[in-house]
Amino acid sequence: MTSLLAYCRSGYEADTAKELADLTAQHNVFGYPLFKPNQGFVEFPLYEPPSEAIKAKQFELKKTVFPRQLSWVFAQLSELESSDRISPILEAVAAQAVKFGAVWVEYPDTDDGKELAKFCRKFAVPLRQALRKQDYLSKKEALKQPVLHVFFTAFTTCKLAISYPQTRSPFELGVCRLKFPASAPSRSTLKLEEAILTMLDERERQYVFRPGARAVDLGACPGGWTYQLVTREMYVEAVDNGAIDEALMATGQVAHFAEDGFTYKPQQQKVDLLVCDMIEQPDRVAKLMGDWLVTDRALHAIFNLKLPMKQRYETVSMALLSLKARLAKLNDSFSMTARHLYHDRDEVTVTVIRQSQYF
Repeated sequence: MTSLLAYCRSGYEADTAKELADLTAQHNVFGYPLFKPNQGFVEFPLYEPPSEAIKAKQFELKKTVFPRQLSWVFAQLSELESSDRISPILEAVAAQAVKFGAVWVEYPDTDDGKELAKFCRKFAVPLRQALRKQDYLSKKEALKQPVLHVFFTAFTTCKLAISYPQTRSPFELGVCRLKFPASAPSRSTLKLEEAILTMLDERERQYVFRPGARAVDLGACPGGWTYQLVTREMYVEAVDNGAIDEALMATGQVAHFAEDGFTYKPQQQKVDLLVCDMIEQPDRVAKLMGDWLVTDRALHAIFNLKLPMKQRYETVSMALLSLKARLAKLNDSFSMTARHLYHDRDEVTVTVIRQSQYF
């Protein structure tokens, strides 16, 4: 039985399972979720597998919220002998008649899964050599071809899966790892950096984050998100009753306003970008973002929705649905993406990019 495999943050398995159920139903394929709490992944066996064309093009990771990676399981191997794990993998791969562009040996991003990390890194080398010897793997990494995922859940158990270039994350484990800048005032800066790098395409980054553009950062203290804007040569109105990092203020690109983010009005009639990482109810934040966008106070927005302890998928879905409904009434077009990023915790990052302004 073919199954859809989704990696996720530990503790978010139930939310990921609900999203997979909705996602598969949209494409008229049906199945059921299999997961244990805190295991870091969900498997979704399907009663009838979709066509290769649908798998390769329709199940786009970037259109989901909670999955970090999506792939299609074609074999499950258990009781692997430590003396020879490679032969059973080669046998299963041979039956696929696919030449892969890369092989990623992966593990759940959990405390238990990390015990497999060192083994997976070492095992990848001989496995890659064996696959190339049999001509199942290209001589050089080619991510425009399908990728083979060898997902170990234990030292003797793994799932073999395939992912496609148009629908997967370009990162192993679906994790975009970033180095914390020493000059940044808080680690929250990584959330916005990851959003910019992974949720926007090159054209959007070029236009939204152009030098000299103006932005507003609501809930800016101490300046983690403002830092990302300043490094891209933008001018920022940093709104927060708390203090902003002195080094950021010294750049001359930041003006600090000790005001309430929910009542603040920009100093000019319109700004290019609104960002917000305030700790508030998600529906309230989504409404605030909509207020700025529908009145043209901001052309684009990037913001976080803080998640409740329960019904997180439902909460995000309702907040986004409400915002989409408001934007749909405008004589304009927007690209909206929501992702539970690696550097997020109990929150989801949302980007809303106004397409008609530049594209």
